[in-house]
Amino acid sequence: MDIASLLGLIGALGFIIYAMVSGGGVGPFIDVPSLAIVFGGTFFCVMYTCPLPTFLGSFGVMAKAFFPPVKPQDELVTKMVELAGIARKDGMMALEGQDVPDKFFSKGLQMLVDGADEAKLTTQLNQEIKAMKARHESNQNVVKAWIDIAPAMGMIGTLVGLVLMLGNMADPKAIGPAMAVALLTTLYGAFIANVLFLPMITSLEGYTAYEVTYREMVVMGLRNIARGESPRNIQDQMVANLPPAVQQKLEAAA
Repeated sequence: MDIASLLGLIGALGFIIYAMVSGGGVGPFIDVPSLAIVFGGTFFCVMYTCPLPTFLGSFGVMAKAFFPPVKPQDELVTKMVELAGIARKDGMMALEGQDVPDKFFSKGLQMLVDGADEAKLTTQLNQEIKAMKARHESNQNVVKAWIDIAPAMGMIGTLVGLVLMLGNMADPKAIGPAMAVALLTTLYGAFIANVLFLPMITSLEGYTAYEVTYREMVVMGLRNIARGESPRNIQDQMVANLPPAVQQKLEAAA
């Protein structure tokens, strides 16, 4: 679990609710027509932007902002160095059945065992990285649609409320509810875009960048094993992607 994302969301909601309660409670901020316009309208407009499987799958992707499948890069370097040592000592066939931390790594390792050369290995794995980035981008575009559409639906709700208000100026009792629709829809739209989904898309894009770096490190390590590079040289090349503190830790353990 990403504690920072969870605490950030809870903290933002907490301060917003505190401001509402301090001003007289949350009751004045709840309006069913406004909720219908913004939440319901945004939901279906976002659905309109993509195929249904992509739309439904995006909700699982959103959860990764709080439960990211982060793989430790330092452990990857250690494992790659270990495999390089086995390959140099006993040959590529000795890599068969070795325990590795993820499917991408496992597939590349199996390609080495099956006799794939460096060029074939690199082309295949880079194509998988490209496909992964395309999948992530497709799902993240759904999240971006929430950010773009929610404020627009809030503006539509504001216009609806103003039309209702101006059409009933003779009835003082109708002005208040109409004004509530006009103002609350803007509030709801801003809340959805800036509190819920804007921080989320930033987190998801960061995790995609991390995953791309991780996979590129896998490709780098396997390519060097295919070339017969020494474990030390492989480690030196791979740790260049890591923070200085982690580099020092790995170099001290070598």
